[in-house]
Amino acid sequence: MEERKNDELRKVKITPDYIIYPEGSVLIEMGNTKVICNASVEENVPPFKKDSGEGWVTAEYSMLPRATGTRNKRDIGRGKQNARGVEIQRLIGRALRAAVDFKLLGERSITIDCDVIQADGGTRTASVTGGFVALYLACDKLVKNGIIEKNPIINFVSAVSVGIVGGVPQLDLCYEQDSHADVDMNVIMTDKGEFVEIQGTGENNTFSMDELMNLLELAKKGNEELQKIQREVLGL
Repeated sequence: MEERKNDELRKVKITPDYIIYPEGSVLIEMGNTKVICNASVEENVPPFKKDSGEGWVTAEYSMLPRATGTRNKRDIGRGKQNARGVEIQRLIGRALRAAVDFKLLGERSITIDCDVIQADGGTRTASVTGGFVALYLACDKLVKNGIIEKNPIINFVSAVSVGIVGGVPQLDLCYEQDSHADVDMNVIMTDKGEFVEIQGTGENNTFSMDELMNLLELAKKGNEELQKIQREVLGL
């Protein structure tokens, strides 16, 4: 586990155009966690959006069998989707929909596939942060190809974990910290400083209002830093 301050992110690296085929693709690395995020554009929408003039954004999430210390079975081997994976991909989809003006996107869908190739805590938050960059790249390509007139991205969106470990608030938990956390939280925010979603629980202890506010301030700091990195990667 790398040595860092309690309010310091793990080392973050986002590599754009990681896969050549998707409209948008990145590899995001946060510490030892690595996630490939691919954005695919399709010229159709779900039935509930048909003839609305609006588009849609959704996400899928999975983890490679040896992304962790022991081998996980693939969904096909279980004969059903992993419940944790379903919950996470719904979270990613909700988060990234907060970034988009669906009317500007037009009646088309963008699916963000987030595949964890190495897990060391914070896979869902890394998926949101990297997934946003892939989404932006895909939307930018739609503009450059003359398919839409204006980039429909209206908010930058990122996510980070925070928690209380050994009585101390900590930013961006790795697996070892997460597994010993008294309080664990995932916070998704826009670049306007607004919350998209907060997932928080007292894993081994309860927490006070003051502790909650301290964690949210820590998450705000982390998300601001992540959004700065997103902008640098996108050249904005």
